[in-house]
Amino acid sequence: MAFDIDMIKKVYAEMPARVDKAREITGKPLTLAEKILYSHLWDGTPGKAFTRGKDYVDFAPDRIACQDATAQMALLQFMQAGKDKVAVPTTVHCDHLIQAKNGATADLQSAMNTSNEVFNFLESVSDKYGIGFWKPGAGIIHQVVLENYAFPGGMMIGTDSHTVNAGGLGMVAIGVGGADAVDVMAGMAWELKFPKLIGVKLTGKLSGWTAPKDVILKVAEILTVKGGTGAIVEYFGDGAVNLSCTGKGTICNMGAEIGATTSTFGYDDSMERYLRATERADIADAANEVKDYLTGDPEVYANPEQYFDQVIEINLDTLMPLINGPFTPDLATEVGSMNEKATENDWPLKVEWGLIGSCTNSSYEDLSRASSVAQQAIDKKLVTKAEFGINPGSEKVRYTTERDGILGVFENVNAKIFTNACGPCIGQWARYSDPKNAPKNSIIHSFNRNFAKRADGNPNTHAFVASPEMVAAIAIAGRLDFNPMTDKLINEDGEEVMLDEPTGWELPPKGFEVKDDGYLAPQEDGTGVVVKVAEDSDRLQLLEPFTPIGTDLSNAKLLIKAFGKCTTDHISMAGPWLRFRGHLDNIANNTLIGAVNAFNKQTNFVKNQLDGEYGAVPATARAYKAAGIPSIVVGDHNYGEGSSREHAAMQPRHLGVVAVIVKSFARIHETNLKKQGMLGLTFANEADYDLIQEDDTFNFVDLAKFSPDVPLTIEITHADGTKDTIKANHTYNAAQIEWFHKGSALNKIKEDNAA
Repeated sequence: MAFDIDMIKKVYAEMPARVDKAREITGKPLTLAEKILYSHLWDGTPGKAFTRGKDYVDFAPDRIACQDATAQMALLQFMQAGKDKVAVPTTVHCDHLIQAKNGATADLQSAMNTSNEVFNFLESVSDKYGIGFWKPGAGIIHQVVLENYAFPGGMMIGTDSHTVNAGGLGMVAIGVGGADAVDVMAGMAWELKFPKLIGVKLTGKLSGWTAPKDVILKVAEILTVKGGTGAIVEYFGDGAVNLSCTGKGTICNMGAEIGATTSTFGYDDSMERYLRATERADIADAANEVKDYLTGDPEVYANPEQYFDQVIEINLDTLMPLINGPFTPDLATEVGSMNEKATENDWPLKVEWGLIGSCTNSSYEDLSRASSVAQQAIDKKLVTKAEFGINPGSEKVRYTTERDGILGVFENVNAKIFTNACGPCIGQWARYSDPKNAPKNSIIHSFNRNFAKRADGNPNTHAFVASPEMVAAIAIAGRLDFNPMTDKLINEDGEEVMLDEPTGWELPPKGFEVKDDGYLAPQEDGTGVVVKVAEDSDRLQLLEPFTPIGTDLSNAKLLIKAFGKCTTDHISMAGPWLRFRGHLDNIANNTLIGAVNAFNKQTNFVKNQLDGEYGAVPATARAYKAAGIPSIVVGDHNYGEGSSREHAAMQPRHLGVVAVIVKSFARIHETNLKKQGMLGLTFANEADYDLIQEDDTFNFVDLAKFSPDVPLTIEITHADGTKDTIKANHTYNAAQIEWFHKGSALNKIKEDNAA
């Protein structure tokens, strides 16, 4: 029996009439994404057609999922909302706060010892407010969601950018900041600009060494890290039908790396097989009754150029395995072409680690195919040159793969089996005692992100992304330029051998099995549950409402002008900083320490205009705040790319930053800034970025007239007394401007609930 089956049946009962009405008012056939969007309007039955990329629309998501690092801040905010229980089904998953070091058992115990205060808080607040709780070790949020909660045609939001993984089961699943999740938990509408649509037509069928991972690695190459911004990517075609459900999940998961709002596939036989294999036959039966509404209309897929804003076509028959990286997930190299490119760019060809797992590639199918490669190392007497690390996606997958001997294969090649958790993928990897001074090296993994310092904290680690089976092959060979389709290896007997093509199972032949999946259901009535946060805790801190910035904003100082890529990892690092995700003041000490200062090309070294000295970004911001002086952050393109973490907005806000002015934003981060009552602005003229000088002071000339679709005027005073006046665009609507006036979206929620 599926979780929340009555809710799912209600969605299916309402969907046909709503989709039919949407077809009528739009006057055209609909994509799957449009069917799900129009059937989840806050007002119910559609009443108007929306303009893609322009109209802000209120939606009613079916459910919410939160991972432990972001759940802390989300639930601390929800505790202020004045509600007794969450309004929609919600779950919390403890997967980020478990560091990979010695292996699953020891690492899980270490996490319990060091983060028990946080886990207890999350368990108790979940129990109190009717939230399902998945214990540490239960699995990685997105794989657990795919196995238990995702359903075709549904809409969900999650406080992690890779919530999009659930698109593999035909959902519109979107990563958001915690403040967005709080809105929905509190029974309010969730607002989103109606997305544009990108269609990806897949033809043919994967074979040999090519895997679902290679599809999204190719799409990332085509669209780049910002090419999907503001759009839903919808996959279709016979090639899409030929993919497994978990393979679809892999493709949707990494859609976050192209900036896409989400990605999705239409309901098909592979999804039905997966639902039944994961003991959700009741969902499969219900979905089959409305299956025509759970995929795009035939006319759309027959003539995609008429219905999508952009169309890409990929032939799976000819798609080659890819390796993407380093330092960005969209830099693609075909396997077999790496030697020349690596030599040209001075990338280390020797590979020290091969890491398989994360929310992207930790399914039964992934591990079985990778283990078929690892087994060949044993059978063909090869000595594995790189170290192996494995993170199973869930306890269900771990238990089943152990039962079926798959994990044993990895153990026989001396792999470390880490906890069912994010581990190295989120920077929770104790690889070095001093990562800042660690040597230049290369690793390869099946994760989704490979930004500098992401996995192990070492800026000199060149991380490359590939399919699990390719990771296994390259780890065995120990070289980045190894091509298993053409290259031979020398075994222990001095013989030349080649690796055979990987094999595996879409689903376990003997079915899934698990003894304890790690789930704790909340009490029916949690009013008696006490949520305790110690006053002297350095891990948790109750929140104080932000004070409105106000419209009389002048004499604001430049805090930092960020140069080049500035992701949420640069703004609020993960890794060891995850321990402070529930303590705003403590985690604020990592604010923008990874951003490169445009004036000296150094990190965490900016000029304090009060004394002329250079120092750390957080300390400089605190100095301005203590003096009652607001500060400004300036950035480049796609500012805030990466994770959904709202800390990247809350921390600057806490430290007195009032505005972030950039060439362009990543979608989630722009929304997070708005939610925290800040100004998220873009240069009307991108060249104005070059006008910003190190000692600049900013005056907002017409902020008192802040209104939708009207640019703001900013006067910039330079150190020599000269001035420049620039225009800054924004995407605030009337409701979001009200958040600014109230100090934050949460302040507005509290006010409305108190009324």
